[in-house]
Amino acid sequence: MKNKKIITFGEIMLRLAPLGYLRFGQSNSFQATFGGGEANVAVSLANYGVPVSFVTRLPHNDIGKWCEKELKKHSVDTRLIKWGGERLGIYFLEKGAVNRSSKVVYDRAHSSMSSIEKGMIDWKEVFRDAQWFHWTGITPAISKGAADVCLEAVKVASEMGLTVSCDLNYRKKLWKWGKTPADIMPELVSYCDIILGNEEDADKVFGIKPENVNIEKGEVGAEDYKSVGKQLMQRFPKAKKVVITLRGSVNANHNTWSGVLWDGKKLFNAPIYDITHIVDRVGGGDSFMAGLIYGLLNYNNDQVALNFAVAASCLKHTIEGDFNMVTVEEVEKLMEGHTSGRVSR
Repeated sequence: MKNKKIITFGEIMLRLAPLGYLRFGQSNSFQATFGGGEANVAVSLANYGVPVSFVTRLPHNDIGKWCEKELKKHSVDTRLIKWGGERLGIYFLEKGAVNRSSKVVYDRAHSSMSSIEKGMIDWKEVFRDAQWFHWTGITPAISKGAADVCLEAVKVASEMGLTVSCDLNYRKKLWKWGKTPADIMPELVSYCDIILGNEEDADKVFGIKPENVNIEKGEVGAEDYKSVGKQLMQRFPKAKKVVITLRGSVNANHNTWSGVLWDGKKLFNAPIYDITHIVDRVGGGDSFMAGLIYGLLNYNNDQVALNFAVAASCLKHTIEGDFNMVTVEEVEKLMEGHTSGRVSR
């Protein structure tokens, strides 16, 4: 099974960010990279040596080809990409600092992915040699067509016996096509074996919240999330594991980072990392999801898999761009307690 492919599906965008901590209004140039929830997961897995294919729709122009080339550079299989549509979506990122929050501005209307429609992708062929399918709540938020195609995918993946995982990934700025997450997400999530969310996703999407938690003050307790896991499993009985990332925000540059995993019987707690000088937190949840997939497939131990996911995403906070450019060896060293950052010679 370990040699069978992972499939991820979603939109990848051009990311434009002012250099350093400049605000939009101060910047005369932007750093151009690519990113998107499911693409970020694919790149992480490819870095770990896992065969992975990213399914999306790209415009048949120089920007789309540039994007494909970037994915190939990171050893992601791009042969399943569908070509067509008007343009690649863009997102602008302004990095926050200390008490100033980061800011994202989307420019993704009429993107190739937003105009995808049912029947464009032969999911049985896509999943023919695959063992795992991952999607996020960003995809059905883009458009009705994207939501319809995502539903096609989870149904076929479930029928074919693949493990199906989702990151709830609530994005309030995206749900603009006439439906709410409460209208669309329950049916999609009902096909999932693994459900991932952050401290707020279950509340924003399903109205499920833990008690005694003050996220704004950075007070995040692991044990409080057992109730979230129980409630999600009651609502979605196919789910075998519910995983919550726990971010305590001291300020924009200083977060604590951990996670919990509920398997229906036991709550697993990961170590808490104190990330004092964040380089780039975008893609943190995606790097966690990729680490979790890798861990569950390779360690056969929920605690070790959770610890790998948290350590991998801790390292992501030190890396510019959406992609988590780390190796299995580097993650395992952090898990073993090598936290000093000394030069490796």
